[in-house]
Amino acid sequence: MHKLDRVTEDVVDPVAEGTGIPFSQPAVYTLKAKGNGLIAGVPGGDVTIVRSLAALLQPPFHLLYVLHTTRGEAEPGRYQSPELERRQIEQFFDNFTDYLRSDSRFDIWVYAPRDQATLVWDRHDLLHAYGPVHEYERALLGLGFAPGKLSIDFSHIHHYRREYDSDAARLIAAFDWIYSPLRPEDEQ
Repeated sequence: MHKLDRVTEDVVDPVAEGTGIPFSQPAVYTLKAKGNGLIAGVPGGDVTIVRSLAALLQPPFHLLYVLHTTRGEAEPGRYQSPELERRQIEQFFDNFTDYLRSDSRFDIWVYAPRDQATLVWDRHDLLHAYGPVHEYERALLGLGFAPGKLSIDFSHIHHYRREYDSDAARLIAAFDWIYSPLRPEDEQ
């Protein structure tokens, strides 16, 4: 399963399931201007990429689950976790791997205050990484990534999969989240 389909000109109903071409980001990354971070593709929604970069950071962590498109599991909004230890972050990714890699209803952030570092895995399978950029770059190179261009400037379909509704509800029940409304930049 995948989060996005590329829409081609011959697609009659771009909202219908299975009408586009499955899209996966390439294993490339781009440094942001002035060394202010990097953007990496997350090929096939591979949680290993996010976990590998998070492993470079010092606990405690906070997760921010930005639910921008709901299927009834909760109100759209920003859900911030309490302080979490490394084991809890790893368990979170283990428990929700299939949902995280296959559904586009959310963005997930990992924040490490000690490192002043943030990872933002967005609905387009792009990972925006702020903090120890050179360590991130070394880790990505070790995972087979190369410098390259990333783009989502084509017509595409986001998947909000019915089969993950129960996982989405379990995720909301996983922590005592602090809720706040979506910000304008969160809305799709």
